[in-house]
Amino acid sequence: MSGLPALPDKAMLIERVGPYREHWATSPRPERIEPTGPNEESVWDYPRPPEVRPIESELIVWSGDVCVARTTQALMVVETAGAPVPYFPPDDVQVEWLAATGHVTICEWKGAAVHFDLVAPSNRITHAAFSYPDPLNDLGQGYGKIAGYFGFYPGKLACFVDDEPVSPQPGDVYAGWVTSRIKGPIKGGPGTQGW
Repeated sequence: MSGLPALPDKAMLIERVGPYREHWATSPRPERIEPTGPNEESVWDYPRPPEVRPIESELIVWSGDVCVARTTQALMVVETAGAPVPYFPPDDVQVEWLAATGHVTICEWKGAAVHFDLVAPSNRITHAAFSYPDPLNDLGQGYGKIAGYFGFYPGKLACFVDDEPVSPQPGDVYAGWVTSRIKGPIKGGPGTQGW
């Protein structure tokens, strides 16, 4: 894994994201929310601000026939309207195949994320992964627990929860992992930006 880009000052970042955090307090809900059954979860029961939870499953990420990451120690971030985003501990990731791109995005809750290209044997995928090297932790929701962990975009890689293939969250912004047990509607598609 190559060097990380400089990150914004955390105090300035908290001030900068304040209005975005306040906006979500009054965000609308869709007219129809899918019902849940046994062992299912609604994204509309997840909290906002989002929180960090453990996952009691094996998660695997493949690029072609190459295993990029495999863990039973993942953490996930759950947020109202979004599919869960799992984070892999670095010891369970082929970090030597990740190259920091210099691209940094800002989440109003977790702070600055560094993006990585996957440079696996005979395969390069741009912006395949991301990490929060020093997440904001001012809200008491546990974001500090994912410091240095890696998230992967299921729209770019083959991702699995146990043996179930994952679908990507709608749109091209979010890294949520959609499985059969997750019910929505899930934000990301047209008309859902304010959810």
